[in-house]
Amino acid sequence: MRSLALILTVIVALPAQAAKCTAESGNRTTALVELYTSEGCSSCPPADRWLSALGTRGYAPDRVVPLSLHVDYWDYIGWKDGFAKGEFSSRQRKLGQQQRLAFVYTPQVMLQGKDFRAWSSSAFDQALDRINAQPARAHLGLEIESLDRKAVTVKVRADLPDSGSSKDVVRYLATYENKLASDVTAGENRGERLKHDYVVLEWVGPIEFATGPSLTERRALPLLPKAVPGHSGVAAFVQNRRTTEVLQALMLPACSG
Repeated sequence: MRSLALILTVIVALPAQAAKCTAESGNRTTALVELYTSEGCSSCPPADRWLSALGTRGYAPDRVVPLSLHVDYWDYIGWKDGFAKGEFSSRQRKLGQQQRLAFVYTPQVMLQGKDFRAWSSSAFDQALDRINAQPARAHLGLEIESLDRKAVTVKVRADLPDSGSSKDVVRYLATYENKLASDVTAGENRGERLKHDYVVLEWVGPIEFATGPSLTERRALPLLPKAVPGHSGVAAFVQNRRTTEVLQALMLPACSG
């Protein structure tokens, strides 16, 4: 098995014929980028393309974990976004309320849990440098134990070095898929073929650190009915639910043999 390039991933060969598909977070903080978007929003495609291009622009997964969360509140204008979920709209609104934003909007980028409007400028590079320079305040581990066209089974571990910091800290887990596309036949993007990457399919959390500074669990999460396993992956992050600050993030694309 070949290792995935530009990611803090350890591919450990087993004595048997298989190998583990795993990732471990590093000593520095990896940034979480949440893009709130909609196929019913005419100003969203440029942001979708920006998110898709992060990897090709040199933003390796040890620097940034990008996630695309499609909201459902634009469905009423004529096009129902097949990737949208009400829980993503709810999360966006809650983050906005915690930051006392007057409103939420699309496309909206949340960087480390905070509204970041300068995502398309050099300010993003500068912000990312500052985040990556910070020592990690949590450790994450991911292992894809099985993956087929229906589901991914993942083992996730989260550790907090400061045992006294677990009161307000929670963990999230998500599955995503790349290389998705939709032919839009109504609404503001009528006639367009929209392409997406890092589209969140399933979302688990918040999960509390109820028994101490370490949390380990195994989850089987469904994929899309026509999912391509090789285009899928998992991501996890640890967040302070009171301040919305993200302590650490990690992603693991499906490993190819």
